[in-house]
Amino acid sequence: MTAAQPLPVALLLPGQGSQHPRMAAGLYGHEPVFTAAMDEFFDAAGPEGGPLREDWLAERPATDMDHVTRSQPLLFAVDHALGRMVLSWGVRPAALLGHSIGEVASATLAGVFGPRDATGLVLDRVRRLADAPPGGMLAVAASSAEVTPYLSGDVVVGAVNAPRQTVLAGPDGPLDKADRALREAGFICRRVPSLSAFHSPMLEPACRGAAEVFAAVDKRAPSLPVHSAYTTAPLTESDIDDPSFWAGQPVAPVLFWPALEGLLAAGDHLLVEVGPGQGLSQVARRHPAVRRGTSAVVSLLPARPGPPEADRAALDAAVARIEAAGHPIARAMTHDPRERPVTTV
Repeated sequence: MTAAQPLPVALLLPGQGSQHPRMAAGLYGHEPVFTAAMDEFFDAAGPEGGPLREDWLAERPATDMDHVTRSQPLLFAVDHALGRMVLSWGVRPAALLGHSIGEVASATLAGVFGPRDATGLVLDRVRRLADAPPGGMLAVAASSAEVTPYLSGDVVVGAVNAPRQTVLAGPDGPLDKADRALREAGFICRRVPSLSAFHSPMLEPACRGAAEVFAAVDKRAPSLPVHSAYTTAPLTESDIDDPSFWAGQPVAPVLFWPALEGLLAAGDHLLVEVGPGQGLSQVARRHPAVRRGTSAVVSLLPARPGPPEADRAALDAAVARIEAAGHPIARAMTHDPRERPVTTV
């Protein structure tokens, strides 16, 4: 009688809306691979690296963490650094699935982009989007069909996260109008932490010219399967080589649930969320494969912001769960001078 094989691991990398001050900062100086990856990102960011690091480590950042110039690059950096840490443990994921900017982090983990090139691409995206008209995003506990009658004034479906979890995106005025109408109709709504209307046509003018930047960067075949939340299937050679595919991601809707369904239709997985919060974990727990217990979910970080010790405790608990699921972990730990009192700014 042979022992059951452990579930293959799939990494889930979150995007806009999961950011918060000091996300994962409790691991900085404690987890050497994570620390090195973050330092590499700040170094690759050049003159922008110092302010990004300072705001990341500050309890009260000088620039709002929900602003595109902070949320997008720091989410990419944290997702990628956490992924690098998991790979360093000897865990070889069977799949990567990112949400929004998490897809760029997934592609970088898989070697499609080099980390330095990816940093440049993310910062180019951020500079373009910083000039876009202001807007926002609204999470609604409803299906995309149910919210369709409330779409007007350039408000569109920006993401399908679950069968009854849809995110709208658009200009603030029309989005507020949709919010009021949906609440009056009995739907539960929540504004997503974002000062931009990600995944809506509002951002299309700002993204013009980005394809040329992607075209100039070397791209390689992925060393790990990357499942796209835009195509709902594994990235193909055609996707990877198409600069417009990457350049248009801030405008295109995120189809996370269909992508997750496609991933789990191919077989059960241990879904490990590598990013701040537990938003994708909460979504994944609604999937029938997880509810019936054939697939499972592990989050590396706490559900809510907390002190540095909370990050480390959550990671220790996640490591124990991954090992208990049959994946031995070779984990290096250190204490580093960079672990220092936080300067409030």
